[in-house]
Parts: sequence; structure tokens; C-alpha cells
Amino acid sequence: MKADLRGAGVRHLAMAAPSGASDRASVRRANLGLVLRLLRDAGARPRTRIAAETGLPKATITNLIAELVQNGLVREGRTERDGSIGRPGLTVELDGRAICGIGVEINVDYLSLIALNLRGDVIVERRVPLDVPGTEAAVVLDTTAAVIRETLDTLRARGARAVGVTLAAPGVIDPDTGVVGYAPNIGWRQVAALDGLRDRLGPGAPPLGMENDAKLGAVAEYLLASAADIHDLIYVTGETGVGGGIISSGQLLRGSAGFAGEIGHMPLDPTGFPCACGRRGCWETMVGLSALLRFAADPDDVVRDPAVDLEQRLADLRDRAASGDPRTLGALDRVADSLGLGLALLADVLNPRAIVLGGHFAYFGDFLLERVRSVLDERVMAPDVGGCEIMLSTLGFTAAARGGAYHALEPVYRDPSGATAALG
Repeated sequence: MKADLRGAGVRHLAMAAPSGASDRASVRRANLGLVLRLLRDAGARPRTRIAAETGLPKATITNLIAELVQNGLVREGRTERDGSIGRPGLTVELDGRAICGIGVEINVDYLSLIALNLRGDVIVERRVPLDVPGTEAAVVLDTTAAVIRETLDTLRARGARAVGVTLAAPGVIDPDTGVVGYAPNIGWRQVAALDGLRDRLGPGAPPLGMENDAKLGAVAEYLLASAADIHDLIYVTGETGVGGGIISSGQLLRGSAGFAGEIGHMPLDPTGFPCACGRRGCWETMVGLSALLRFAADPDDVVRDPAVDLEQRLADLRDRAASGDPRTLGALDRVADSLGLGLALLADVLNPRAIVLGGHFAYFGDFLLERVRSVLDERVMAPDVGGCEIMLSTLGFTAAARGGAYHALEPVYRDPSGATAALG
């Protein structure tokens, strides 16, 4: 393989020399996945270029692409001349229009679902307003299962199938057991979320997985940022709870026990507001959505009513800011100052190439960004903020669900032929 494929967003794969049938099968699966990832991250290209960028022989590429075409994962596209001489050839591009991954996020105020096909196209998107902290976990899982079931029916009606479903859950979770250990903002402790969904969906459901919502948001953001050769970033959620997903050298940083990224509970103001975790002055009590709404509106204001759709409430608040409402603008300035304080600490410790702000941070970005950057300029030790760029997410409140859908598609990249065969 070529020494460096980072600019294309393609991860390195260690390729051992085949010593038996099992090893040959493993190498072939890895090479099929390598080609698929290249086409996903870098776009359509001719076979000769795929061979050059992967370092695999042209004959091998021809055989791999034939298998991927047969499985409906890639297709031949437009004619393109590769270089100044030679005969024009057909490009190869991702297909997989009938293969989908589903991501479902459980948030404080809503359930969000996205189904993506292998090309990254949104096939189904839904958001259901729901007061999750005020609803029993069993009822939340009932609603989640119903939304998943309706989506599976919709996909089948459109000739598509789901290879998996990934649940994006807040707080401390165990991906191996599917248990939400502690999610203070939704009031969950030791909730066996995946077992609950399996029981409700029945034996015909696709494979189910679970990951922390902020980590999945980071995955979704990284797939965009890697195209700009950014491979070290922090994704900061802007919701009731504030979490972080950390990408280091193109890899999701989980920590020794999987808890890396719990940045919302950095104790930045020990005498401040009480937090759902039981402590005081956590960062999310200063910059989270609940903090912004508390600063900007009285308790009986419609923008603080969880029964009203979140985007409607934020649009109302944004209209107030745009019209110059002093209380709203003051609340945004207060959040910007505290946001910059926490981001400066993260920039000093982790030195990312980019920090991507999601959720309401992105929604109000034009009111926050200049002030946040000013705080970072003042507080970060390294010159020029250590080369860190503050960016606004373009995914809105869909990043976690979208990352879940990408996560659900991952088996296709690990074993393209096996994953499609499993669909029958």
C-alpha cells in the first residue's frame, strides 16, 4: 500500500503475508473494505488510480471491484481519462443504494432517527419530541422501538434493507453489554437499553449496537473533516448535556474504560449552579442548552417548554436575538464566555487541529463565534491557539444519529461480501 493515504481519509491497514486459506480470506475482506473506504472518503476514481492509491496490483483491483459490483456495493460511473495519454476508462463509485444503516439518538427532549445508505444519502429522517427525563425508561424504549419498526417497514417498501441499528445514548454507557450505566440528564441508571430494544423488535430485527452520543457525533464530523485533511479534532455537543468526542490521528479516543470525552462535567465554577450529576458548577451548567434557556427566559416562557419541538423553540430564541432583545443577547454572551473558557482548557491539553461545535452552539454560531475565538486567543498558551480552528457543525442536531448510522454500516466495510450475504 502507499505510504500515506491520510489526505483521502483512508485508514492504514496492516496486511500480513497470507499463509493459509483463512489468512487469504481475511486479507481479501480487508482489501475489499479498503477499496470501499477509499471510494467513500475520496470519491469516484478509475481502477488505475485505485490501484495506485492502495498499492494493490491492478489485477487484484479488477477482481475486487468485480466482487463489489456483484454485491451491489459499487458501480461503474462516468468515463474519465486517467492522465494525458491512454484510453479513457470508467470510474468506479460507491453504490449500495439498497443497503442502509440506522442511527437512533435518545436525547433529553426528543428521539432522532436517521437511515443512511452506503453512499451517505439520507433515506429516512425522523424526530419525535419526547420528555425523556419525565418518561419511564420502558416507555421511552417502547417509542424508540416503534420508530425503528416504522423505519424498517419504510426501507423495505423502498427496496432497501438495514444491516444494523446503532443507539446513540447520553452519559456513561457500556457498548459491549448495551447498558446505560449513568445518564443524569435523562435520569437513567443501569438501563439495559439494547436488551430492551431486542425484546421489543423481535428476532427479525437487524443487529443492534450502542455508543455514546458525543462519540458518534465525532465520527460523523470526522467523516466530513477528513476530506480537508483534518485528523485531530474534538466534537463538542451543544445540548442539555455537553459531551465531547475526541478524534486523535484519525481514531476515536475512548480511554482505558471508554469514558473519554465526559467534558461537560469539568468543574469550572464550584460555587455555581447545581448539576444533574449531583455536583455544582459543571461546565454544562454554564453553557448547556438548559443554561442558555435559563439565562434567556423565565420558567413559563414557551422556549423552556419541552413539549414544544426543540427547533421551534430555538427559532423563537434566535428571532429575539436577531431583533436585539437585551436578555437574549446577554445570555448568548454569557454562554460564549464560559464556552471559550472550557474550550481553551481542551485546546491546551489536547492540541486539536479543529474543535467542531454542534447542537445549539452551531445554531447560534454567528452570535457566539467571535466572542469564543477572542477568549481562546487570550487563554490558550500556544501561539495562534496551537493551530486550532473553531468550526461550526453543519449537521445541526443530527450528528449523533448520523454517526450511529455510519457505525451501523461499519460491518459492510469490515466484511463487504459477508455483510451483504447476511441480508439474504
